[in-house]
Amino acid sequence: MAESGSLPSSTLPPPRTRIFKIIVIGDSGVGKTCLTYRFCAGRFPEKTEATIGVDFRERLVDIDCEKIKIQLWDTAGQERFRKSMVQHYYRNVHAVVFVYDVTNASSFRSLPAWIEECKQHALGTEVPRILVGNKCDLQDSVQVGTDVAQQFADAHSMPLFETSAKNPNSQGDGSGGGGNSDHVEAIFMTVAHKLKSQKPLVLSQPPGGSGGTVHLSRGRDDGGDGARSWGCSSC
Repeated sequence: MAESGSLPSSTLPPPRTRIFKIIVIGDSGVGKTCLTYRFCAGRFPEKTEATIGVDFRERLVDIDCEKIKIQLWDTAGQERFRKSMVQHYYRNVHAVVFVYDVTNASSFRSLPAWIEECKQHALGTEVPRILVGNKCDLQDSVQVGTDVAQQFADAHSMPLFETSAKNPNSQGDGSGGGGNSDHVEAIFMTVAHKLKSQKPLVLSQPPGGSGGTVHLSRGRDDGGDGARSWGCSSC
């Protein structure tokens, strides 16, 4: 029998978990779904279909002994599937991942339009963003060279990564990183480390709370611009 002054562990509230909402945008067919699936499920999907509306995936990761929930919002690249979801998609975003297909120059030329859409939904430069060139395992079909992509990334103050959701170890990132680790993993963990270094923005409510989300104001980022100082131990 427990002492009268003790509190059973089952009644203690669970620790709150920080949630980072990361949206993944780009033309249809560039591999957004495969990238998010690879990160959350740890493997390449057996088959994929065009995303209708929004695909939502999440994964709990451990960063510096803290549990962080990463929510990946994968939106349809085709406008006819996007119209009803766009406003909800851009709400409370913590980071943006722009994706193009290195074998499809048209998807690269569309990037300014995607960046403009972010601006129209009040996502300013204070929201961390990265550029990802996907399908770099298809070396014989490359239409967008690393130099061109790097110039574009520099012009928009974004780190550039080139990878393959199908074979993530096929190539290092455009900033000179690399190694034998899963590169898709490193890309999203880089974003998570960047976000964790900032003040917490959203905490999930523990069971029994008021429900919904607790919103906290953003603290001042002591790192200045920070676009060039991205990095994490997993890269």
